[in-house]
Amino acid sequence: MTKVVTLKPPHGAVGKKSAAALPERLRSAHECPAYQQPSDEYHLDHIWHGELAKFTGGISPIALGLAGFDWWAHLMFSPAKQQALWQSYWGKKTLINQYAAKAALGAEVEPVIEAQPADQRFSSENWKNWPFNIMAQGFLLRQEWWNEATTGVRGVSEHHLNVASYMARQVLDIISPSNSPLTNPDIIQTTKEQGGRNFMQGMLNFLDDTERAKDDKPPAGAEVFEVGKNIAATKGKVVYRNKLIELIQYEPTTAEVYAEPILITPAWIMKYYILDLSPENSLVKYLVDKGHTVFMISWKNPDTCDRDIGLEDYLHLGIGEALKAVKSITKAPQIHGVGYCLGGTLLSIMAAAHARDGDDSFKTISLLASQVDFEEAGEIMLFVDDSQVAFLEDVMWNQGYLDKGQMAGAFEMLRPNDLIWSRMITEYMQGKRAPVYDMLAWNADATRMPYRMHSEYLRSLFLQNDLAEGRFIVNDAPVALQDIRTPLFSVGTSRDHIAPWKSVYKILLLTESQITFVLTSGGHNAGIVSEPGHKGRTYQMATVPNTAHYKPPGQWKTTTPITEGSWWDAWEPWLVEHGDEKTVPPSMGDTKDYTPIRDAPGKYVLMV
Repeated sequence: MTKVVTLKPPHGAVGKKSAAALPERLRSAHECPAYQQPSDEYHLDHIWHGELAKFTGGISPIALGLAGFDWWAHLMFSPAKQQALWQSYWGKKTLINQYAAKAALGAEVEPVIEAQPADQRFSSENWKNWPFNIMAQGFLLRQEWWNEATTGVRGVSEHHLNVASYMARQVLDIISPSNSPLTNPDIIQTTKEQGGRNFMQGMLNFLDDTERAKDDKPPAGAEVFEVGKNIAATKGKVVYRNKLIELIQYEPTTAEVYAEPILITPAWIMKYYILDLSPENSLVKYLVDKGHTVFMISWKNPDTCDRDIGLEDYLHLGIGEALKAVKSITKAPQIHGVGYCLGGTLLSIMAAAHARDGDDSFKTISLLASQVDFEEAGEIMLFVDDSQVAFLEDVMWNQGYLDKGQMAGAFEMLRPNDLIWSRMITEYMQGKRAPVYDMLAWNADATRMPYRMHSEYLRSLFLQNDLAEGRFIVNDAPVALQDIRTPLFSVGTSRDHIAPWKSVYKILLLTESQITFVLTSGGHNAGIVSEPGHKGRTYQMATVPNTAHYKPPGQWKTTTPITEGSWWDAWEPWLVEHGDEKTVPPSMGDTKDYTPIRDAPGKYVLMV
């Protein structure tokens, strides 16, 4: 039986935030002068939880408390687990005592535990010297013990166990010897060499960052990257605009172009130009130079006025209106649809709705690091349960949107060693500024998310997994991914913590299409922005006919050969293979309905 999901329009208070930014950027109002704050039965809850979130980083204390109690209560009623932990504790204590005794005498001693490959905190040679080697080994043993304590506890829900394990890691990371200038030998060495000037420079760096955060300015060094000049600089025209999107049509660079245009739907969680960074790593420029006509959706950066824009608006005002414009301008009956991250999820919904309604506008579908099944949606699921979503809705209710700082904080907490502590050590204790490159500048140029859309997205897709299970409603009827018969090209990235590749791989279970699946090296962003000539890039690719037997992801990975180079050079021929012959380039917009409005990158991408 189909479950119809009914979502009530959210209401909220007017929020206000400093919108100071680079001079060339446009300021978004953040407030609606005529907007009256509504009141409902949960008015006090909204206010209280919104204020509380300022002290908890947007994380629900109830969600954490429930997870902690679930773990602790089951551990207290598991004498077998307690016994195993005591045995492990005394075994580790014996190991570190023996190691410390030998190391104190200056003997060559092998480490009793190795850090995980991704953990580089103790990788320098200085950590091999006494007494720092003892500190590092003791910390790693302690970390291993807590991992044992927060895994394998019978009866605890998997989600609560993951949250408990995560919280244990957060506490341990705070007290890591690498984070203190008194116990980090690299900081001590730098201090000796510079006579303490590193701390003075670090304080200046900290004050500068604080001022930038207060004024909503980009990080130090990002000023060299200017949108429309050396990033997001591929030539084109904005040929359509509504209250949610601008549509960019890029100028051709070849005498002839392939008949089917490409429409790219980027994620709206960030600015679109991750796919049009610097000229040397722009996916847009790569496609245009190969003879493709490319269109790009640029999402508006929403403010309080947009609080009631929902997922269906993103579907219809976004992809729907863009698709209509592309077909009108190019006169092409079919297009290649491309979606990145959330944009790929939205594209999948639109493709399923088209398939249901007999619309064959899509010649192919390409999904880049995009999930359609959210049951195993990666580490972000640590922050997604009913308690956390309700708390987050109250935070958004007070301001009408999820602020980019609140969103960035959640992602930083997923990888605190890389994004928080390593920066603190390098920039504030060693006084060094990390170099800023184009992707880091883009990463700092985040967007807000409207209350209604984000609430619907979290509840319908993450919590209820409605899309994968055939309950997602479009135009008053459910859509089913199984209806899609269009050839699919799906890309997962091997180190993706936002859209894990095994979750992306589930598209093979959910459609009846012929699917070409690619697993590329890199993470969620760098694995997609993988231009030809980028050193060290590899990918695995295999086409799976719709009649083939299913291979689990592990088996697929071990049986699919590895190819050196960029997956772009495999994808572009796939587009050509599934298209028609070349023709003359279409006009830039048209004189009837889609007259060019302004040069790319447009107005919306400049909104802060």
